Amino acid sequence: MSIVLLITFFTFLLNLPFGYIRKHSRRFSLKWFLCVHVPVPLVIAARLLAHTDYRYVPLFFLAALAGQWYGGRITLNG
Repeated sequence: MSIVLLITFFTFLLNLPFGYIRKHSRRFSLKWFLCVHVPVPLVIAARLLAHTDYRYVPLFFLAALAGQWYGGRITLNG
């Protein structure tokens, strides 16, 4: 499997819990802001450690958006 696909999958999975927390936070609060921005350095670090090219950044961005969106749609009914 390509390292680009692994980082894309990592980006998506990383953003799922942050999207869930963001959805249940007051919009534009500190908690909301952190949920949007905390995963970014982790994805950048993964990209730099894997020596991937800048041309894949839009793919990682879309994976982060999808993870945030799907994370916001998660319902935990207990």
